[in-house]
Amino acid sequence: MSPQTGFRETQRRRTRRALLDAALSEMTERSLGSLGLREVTRAAGVAPTAFYRHFRGMDELGTVLVEEALASLDDTVRDVLATTGDAGRRGDAVVQLVAELVRSRPAHVRFLVRERHGGVPAVREAIAGQLDRLAEETAVALGADPVSAGWDAADVTMLSRLLVDHMFMTASAFLAASLRGEDWSAATRTARAQLRLIHLGRAHWPG
Repeated sequence: MSPQTGFRETQRRRTRRALLDAALSEMTERSLGSLGLREVTRAAGVAPTAFYRHFRGMDELGTVLVEEALASLDDTVRDVLATTGDAGRRGDAVVQLVAELVRSRPAHVRFLVRERHGGVPAVREAIAGQLDRLAEETAVALGADPVSAGWDAADVTMLSRLLVDHMFMTASAFLAASLRGEDWSAATRTARAQLRLIHLGRAHWPG
């Protein structure tokens, strides 16, 4: 790669990142469906025509944000669930994982919470697809756990989806606490208690 080509590639990546960051910033209190392309390019400091060198439209920009927020969770959640220890310790680890995600990417998580049932079909489908993949990875880890011995696949899948929904709900609770100016202690206690209840039911599930 020539120096000139390398420079152009660096600029391309910077512009793409600027557009993604500008969109997240503009969506602090707005939905993707209400955000215009020109607003994003103005906030990013680039010409509107530059947008189309990176994304086909606002829908595609939204799906990229979904992938950024969720794509790396699969392996992490599977590793946490496969960790030795009782259900309480694993539940605490899951809550901590969600807390770290919200702390490190609050704008991404806010976007996911708002757009999961939002007005942009492509983004709704992207979120649903990523959560389905996360549930599949979770089901693999749960199926290997002795507590799930004798369960049929449908029951393991039901449990995995319940846990994924709980993670999403917990992330939303952390965001809401921050908006109210509260710490996360109450939300953390609630999330841990809910997981204990889920795992208590799991231990007595007929399988």
